[in-house]
Amino acid sequence: MLAGLAQRAPLCFKSPLPTSRLLSCAKTRAGTLCTRAMAEAADPGKVKVALCQLHVTADKEQNLATAKAAIEDAARQGAKLVVLPEMWNCPYSNDSFPTYAEDIDNGPSPSTDMLAAAAKAAGVTLVGGSVPERSQGKLYNTCCVFDHTGKLLAKHRKLHLFDIDIPGKMTFKESLTLTPGESPTVVDTAAGRLGVGICYDIRFPELAMLYAQRGVQALVYPGAFNTVTGPLHWELLARARAVDNQCFVITCSPARNPDAGYQAWGHSTVVGPFAEVLATCEHEPEMVFAELDFAQVKERRTNLPLVQQKRHDLYELVDRSSPAS
Repeated sequence: MLAGLAQRAPLCFKSPLPTSRLLSCAKTRAGTLCTRAMAEAADPGKVKVALCQLHVTADKEQNLATAKAAIEDAARQGAKLVVLPEMWNCPYSNDSFPTYAEDIDNGPSPSTDMLAAAAKAAGVTLVGGSVPERSQGKLYNTCCVFDHTGKLLAKHRKLHLFDIDIPGKMTFKESLTLTPGESPTVVDTAAGRLGVGICYDIRFPELAMLYAQRGVQALVYPGAFNTVTGPLHWELLARARAVDNQCFVITCSPARNPDAGYQAWGHSTVVGPFAEVLATCEHEPEMVFAELDFAQVKERRTNLPLVQQKRHDLYELVDRSSPAS
């Protein structure tokens, strides 16, 4: 078992999937209207997921070693889907992002090289949290998804930057150093069709609705909410996205480091498609396990057919990122 990382037992305990397919879509000047049907995804059955709530320090090599050990430990305990937190390889600060940034596409990228090798060695689908990425003179907050062979399946750049100012409590502006991404990310994996967001992305229901319309079975959000907004909104938002879109929602945070300038909320959580909390933890370094029974997604969407009941004569979701547009 990984040293310094407590285990939490499940509270509820295969092949590549087809490319997502948009149904009942029509072009408009604004974008693509997708109505009355969700894209279909194959059912991967039951998948054990592990959320690695990691202790993050200013020592990058130590952070890489901690993450690698966590992935190995998760696989030993039967996980087939492993999720890391936001900014697991560096302190969460605007001063740190440029210093720790890596060129994922052209290298060198020690963090993503390690993730690819670890996913292959462990034989797991890996949602690799996020790291600061340097590309063409810009910095991004980027999540890479790997399959069980170590192949890079997708790269999601945080779409909504965390710029807040709560007087006397919290001020942070990612936009001082980071650039927002430009594309939503839906990826078919052996562990289900996943819609990927990073932290602040979870606050925007339209993104999750777009993902659901593309047939995702789980929304995965590596995040690092703080001790101001975390107690109020972390679980609330995860359950809201689940109940709105009738799918699993996974949120994975760093552990709280009392020596860090930014205090993460922790509480990595798995929520079911009926908005039930399946597994969670506190703020210490910990591994959270849960079983994702993807048959429940279809069941919930059949029993409570929200998509068919929407008033498409009154409102529509416009997908401007669709290739069809």
